[in-house]
Amino acid sequence: MKAESAVPTVPIFGIRVSKVDMAATVAYLTEAVHTRIPHQVITANPIMVMAALEDPAYMDIMKSAELVVPDGTGVVWAANYCNEPVSERVAGYDLLHELMRQGERYNWKVYLLGSTPEVIRETAERLQLQYPGVIIAGYHDGYFGPDADEEIIAGIVKANPDLLFVARGADSQEPWIAKYKSKLGVPIMMGVGGSFDVISGKSKRAPLVFQKMRIEWLYRLLKEPTRYKRMLALPKFALKVVREKDKVTKV
Repeated sequence: MKAESAVPTVPIFGIRVSKVDMAATVAYLTEAVHTRIPHQVITANPIMVMAALEDPAYMDIMKSAELVVPDGTGVVWAANYCNEPVSERVAGYDLLHELMRQGERYNWKVYLLGSTPEVIRETAERLQLQYPGVIIAGYHDGYFGPDADEEIIAGIVKANPDLLFVARGADSQEPWIAKYKSKLGVPIMMGVGGSFDVISGKSKRAPLVFQKMRIEWLYRLLKEPTRYKRMLALPKFALKVVREKDKVTKV
């Protein structure tokens, strides 16, 4: 059962997106860890919103998440454009690190799931060095099929983490977390996309100038031109918001 969120939200095409800033987000999730109530955290961007509009099952996943934060600049813009502004962009990569910093205060246990064996191992080592007060309770690469789900879940449950970060791509990490949320029982379960690649050093995050201009998507496109088909969702989202402004924030 979905926990009733105490965080104020704005509905973007039916998906309730948090309106609070990073500090309030971290405070809310810290309380979730203390109460041990499972929370699926989704870092929403326009591509995910468009996918949800085209796939009812994915929409259900987005709607059932305990917390959806405005990760994508386009989501922040849409809320502002419809006169329901959010406090700020809450980027998933930054939220991961803020939660790790908080974890140092409370000696939280963290489980990492996803990416390649080499990347996940390096990510675990670097995070442990960066946040020595946090306990890396376990990790596993993302190269497993449905037949291994039960074994993976058993390993996570045995580790009993406070935070579970899953990096398997938005098309699979969110459905996987949603499907096994109750079995996992982890207070904070969050899909983190390519964050492990950046943390491990396999790839670089967009330079600060791109971050400040809110065009990290352009940097990723320049680095990986093959992403252009996926990126077509961005102008489609913007056009849909402009055309349906009166409907965007209607529940």
